[in-house]
Amino acid sequence: MPSATPIRLLATLSAIALLAGCGASDTPPVATPTVMVQTASRAPAGGSVYSGEIRARYEFDVAFRVGGKIAARLVDAGAQVKAGQALAQLDPADLELNASSARAQLAAAESDFATARAERERYAGLVKQKFVSSTAFEAKDNAFNSSRARLAQAQAQTKISGNQAAYGTLSSDKPAIVTAVLADAGQVVSAGQAVMRLARPEEKEVSIAVPESRLAALKPGQSVTVNLWADPKIIVQGKVREIAPAADATTRTFLVRINLSNPPPEIQLGMTARVVIGDNSATPLLVPLTAVSDRGQGPQLWLVQDGKATPRAVQIAQYREDGAAIASGLNDGEIVIISGLNRLTAGMAVTPRPAATPVQQR
Repeated sequence: MPSATPIRLLATLSAIALLAGCGASDTPPVATPTVMVQTASRAPAGGSVYSGEIRARYEFDVAFRVGGKIAARLVDAGAQVKAGQALAQLDPADLELNASSARAQLAAAESDFATARAERERYAGLVKQKFVSSTAFEAKDNAFNSSRARLAQAQAQTKISGNQAAYGTLSSDKPAIVTAVLADAGQVVSAGQAVMRLARPEEKEVSIAVPESRLAALKPGQSVTVNLWADPKIIVQGKVREIAPAADATTRTFLVRINLSNPPPEIQLGMTARVVIGDNSATPLLVPLTAVSDRGQGPQLWLVQDGKATPRAVQIAQYREDGAAIASGLNDGEIVIISGLNRLTAGMAVTPRPAATPVQQR
């Protein structure tokens, strides 16, 4: 009869092999990490970079010439208005009463003038016939001159009241864009109180704040490069038009206005722009600062090639406020990983996900 020990050993080995096979088949696959990427693109060259706002060269507040209660506001902020278009209206009741009162005073002045003129003519005939004294005639003549002056005053007041009735409608003299609404329907405003702020869009500028330590690098007429934060591919040339003669009392910076040369229609009022002052002869490749890493072997970028993370040594031309300018080691159009670099290893399979543009982020 064979021994039971070898049989038990064979059964144990078979069970171990079976469990090992089941464990190998049940192991889940390794998940491919998703990484944020951005395509390498060119940007204005080095120099001082400032953030600014697209503004209109001509901005102005509009107000009623007379006081009253706003009965209706006819446009909203952001509306494009034509020359002569009504923007808001005052309650016309008081204005019409003033106009009616002026017309009534004019009618009374005309009646008094007609009476005084008839009296003067009658006394002129009597003084020639020696029926009245010259003193009596002079009194009638003075009364006639006074009534004539009161008539002229009433006529002028009637015109003013008529104009004031027309002033109850607020309009713009030029085509413009409503950038702010400062008073609304139901509010009582005084004459000259700003109701809306308008901007004429035909000339666009960039407004930046420059510290006094860098003011010497600027002068009127100097050429600069401007690109949009929402779309860095839009690059426009500009010239320094105006440098504030005094610093702002709060920020201690100087306001600089830069006129844009032939801006494309994509540039809208209120957009954020970058202004590069300095050498703009070249356009280096620019990557976000978060895309640059250094593991003791110098600066490097991580690229996505054939679905895998690949390190690439690069030379940095300049660290700027808007990113790192690459001198060499990167080609235009390559896909750069911009986040999670400390978790990457060479040859790791990754799933690239394009980073949201500034427009998508808002």
